[in-house]
Amino acid sequence: MTQRSEWPGPVEPHVDDRTGGGAPSPSRAGGGAPPPPEEQARAICLRLLTGSPRTRKQLADALAKRGIADDVAAEVLSRFEDVGLIDDGAFAEAWVESRHHGRGLARRALALELRTKGVDSTLIDEAVGRLDSEQEERTARELVERKLRSTRGLDREKRLRRLAGMLARKGYGEGLALRVVRRALEEEGDDPELLDHYLPEV
Repeated sequence: MTQRSEWPGPVEPHVDDRTGGGAPSPSRAGGGAPPPPEEQARAICLRLLTGSPRTRKQLADALAKRGIADDVAAEVLSRFEDVGLIDDGAFAEAWVESRHHGRGLARRALALELRTKGVDSTLIDEAVGRLDSEQEERTARELVERKLRSTRGLDREKRLRRLAGMLARKGYGEGLALRVVRRALEEEGDDPELLDHYLPEV
């Protein structure tokens, strides 16, 4: 549902949601001309933002797919930024907070995700920089502790590969992953001398 109240200015003409892209319905009352491209672009953006926050790049891509000219899209998106409906910095910070605490993703994985969403590298650095190395290691240890039980019964080498691989997929560097896995296994009672065959001593 289009939230016209969020956009300052005159009320927009009706846009038929069934078209899926903000284009006017062929059966518009009176059969008049379609709304101007600016109004179509605003309706598309508001509809997308109603579902979840989006980056400027995500909205620009959506407008391009719906045939909105680049200059029209740029003007509408800039106005959305001016009134605070688009804020890539806030988006990046919320993304890092949610994906780190919800999925346990490390800074490297978070930065990659934000790049794919078109967030500027400076904003990415600021957002992921809020996670210090100590917090990242604490999260890695929590992930390993939760996974330990499901790996019991496996041979040592397979267990090590599974635990370290889990951390690698979440963006943790090899050194940190191996250190955290070794510490967890030692605390569980594994023999440090046997671990030396597979993991560096910490």
